[in-house]
Amino acid sequence: MLSGVQAGMGPDLLPATLKLRLRGFLARSRLVLRLAWASLATRGRRQQAAKGGPVILVYGHPRSNAQGHDDYFGPMMSEIPALARVLHTDCGPAQAAALAADGRTASLHAWGSPLQAMRLLFKRWRLSERHLSGSFGWLVRRAAEKEGAGAAHAMNAWQRHCQKAWLTHTRPAVVAWPWENHGWERDFCRQARRLGITTLGYQHTVIGPHQLNYSPATNVDGGESLPDAILCDGPAYRDQLLDWGMPEDRLVIGGSLRIQRVEDVPYDAKAPVFVALSADHGIARQQMNAIQAASAAKGVKFLVKDHPMYPLDFEESENIRRTPDTLEAQPALSAVVYSTGTMGLEGLLAGLPTFRFLPEDQIAVDVLPGFVSVETVTATDLAGALTNAGKNSSEPLPWEDVLSPVDWDLWRKLLAGGKPVPAPEPSPRQEESFA
Repeated sequence: MLSGVQAGMGPDLLPATLKLRLRGFLARSRLVLRLAWASLATRGRRQQAAKGGPVILVYGHPRSNAQGHDDYFGPMMSEIPALARVLHTDCGPAQAAALAADGRTASLHAWGSPLQAMRLLFKRWRLSERHLSGSFGWLVRRAAEKEGAGAAHAMNAWQRHCQKAWLTHTRPAVVAWPWENHGWERDFCRQARRLGITTLGYQHTVIGPHQLNYSPATNVDGGESLPDAILCDGPAYRDQLLDWGMPEDRLVIGGSLRIQRVEDVPYDAKAPVFVALSADHGIARQQMNAIQAASAAKGVKFLVKDHPMYPLDFEESENIRRTPDTLEAQPALSAVVYSTGTMGLEGLLAGLPTFRFLPEDQIAVDVLPGFVSVETVTATDLAGALTNAGKNSSEPLPWEDVLSPVDWDLWRKLLAGGKPVPAPEPSPRQEESFA
């Protein structure tokens, strides 16, 4: 009880609980049918994940293709012909079939059992009494009920089932994947270690101070659920992982396969503002509301790029246009507005005025290295900030301070079963923020 606060009667939570549980059951009913079909539809390409060789395990990114490009690992399939690709269960059968046209790609769904899929109908987050006790037990219960209203827990269980069956059946020598230290990845590391399979986690994107899931402090079993080696995309995020206590002997710099040098995007005060929508639809909608208001108030023109994995429908207008092109493909820009994701870093690398949008009701995850700062804006002050955007134009953030060129010799060595060599000592921290 808070001092000076007189609380009323609590609401009856039973109707809301029943509604959430019914929704969860219906979501899982739909999911198990999809998974059973995916298992049968992809089974014929199992042989394309050759036994005993090096493999990349990746999400089904829409920009990946069957001509040697994977959006997480760039041209690695072309650079290393012996490499096979296995697709995470987020990738549906149709996209998996298109990518498998290269003869070297298979879907994890292929190792799933349709019977096991049916068993997921009742798979939900079940809590022990110790999680429900104490003053915060109700928050845990609330989280579990809201989580149970969907099928995420069942989908994660399917991923773990499929990856275990695949590892046991094919025994790849080495597996690399875009590492983010999620639950399925921790389970994957444990399974692979028991089978003597080398694991390489690729720190493929931005981290920043808010993404604490990368911290080894969240791995309750310590190094057992971490990859054998973590290949970082450059010195900035390698240093951050070291600061968070990641074992130094597991860290090497493999270079940036995803974020390239951003050049030849000139600043022009009369050019449009590039808006990178967040993967979180709640934040993305607030971004759209804010730019629509700024357009109406100040006549600002915007080019809007939604997240490739989580696109958002919105209505275009004379001043607000959708673009399929990346930032570096634009002829000129007056500013960059982002909230989460890599585009803020790319704007700074290009030397463009860059603004981080803060939503009104949730945290926009900060993805920038600790020595980099950027002006933040809200829906109420976005229009004014863009009017004065030219004052934020600066020299580009040096690419080498954050990222590194791809070390193909290291990648070939590790994917051939070589041992990682620890990276050099962390680079000295910059005394002043880059603004």
